[in-house]
Amino acid sequence: MANVCVITGGGSGMGLEAAKFMPKDKIIVVTGRTLSKLENAVNTLKELGYEAYAKTCDTSVRESVKELVEFASGLGEIRNVINSAGVSPAMNGTPETILRINALGTVYVNQEFSKVMKPGSVIVDVSSNSAYILPSFIIPKKLYPLADTDEEAFIAKIVKKSNIAKGDYQRKGMAYSISKNFVIWYAKKCAFEYGKKGIRVVSLSPGLIATDMGNLEKEDGGMLIPFSAEERMGKPEELGFALATVADERNGYLAGVDILCDGGSTSGMKEFKKKK
Repeated sequence: MANVCVITGGGSGMGLEAAKFMPKDKIIVVTGRTLSKLENAVNTLKELGYEAYAKTCDTSVRESVKELVEFASGLGEIRNVINSAGVSPAMNGTPETILRINALGTVYVNQEFSKVMKPGSVIVDVSSNSAYILPSFIIPKKLYPLADTDEEAFIAKIVKKSNIAKGDYQRKGMAYSISKNFVIWYAKKCAFEYGKKGIRVVSLSPGLIATDMGNLEKEDGGMLIPFSAEERMGKPEELGFALATVADERNGYLAGVDILCDGGSTSGMKEFKKKK
């Protein structure tokens, strides 16, 4: 049976770049909300010698994720899932939208794909170095388990928490940072739950990357660039390679952790380039 790699948010950016670094004996399924973008990605991958398919999916809707799982399962055995779908503060939306896509989307992807994945398979959830920015006393980690038991309470309580920030962008930024902190927590939680079934789960947190999304954030989120070791944004292909490497089945002991791939900006901000 053919092995399948599913990449959410795979129509462009680091998701598409990750696909280009996957072994060519895998069937690649790229998914997102815009079919034309996905079709362009598929054409690119086919030109590189991949067997690739497009499937629209809104990861903030569980039924849509279930349809994606069914589609991918029909192509072969799902061995790799790279969940890079997400929205940032500068994109259109509200704190609630950000939380539903980034946080609950991770819940739906992990839960639904893990039902069909076999031992030796891998789920990589994409977070962000923004998850490390908020002080620990602001992070509402006690609310995180609600994502499994009461989704609406989870959203409502974190939106309320985000609304303490002043300004529209700041409120969305707060929701974004919390949503990405949640992704790290949830990936770790799933690593221990799914590890019993031989499914490896890990998260990866990029810094500011020169993608369409990253360039939108550069004006407000670019403050971290001077703190990085090389004082630059990351390249999409660099993150694509990192994601593909983490998702490789040979990395079998890499589980239950977050990989901070941000050019050192978090360490620079907190220690080595910390403002006096």
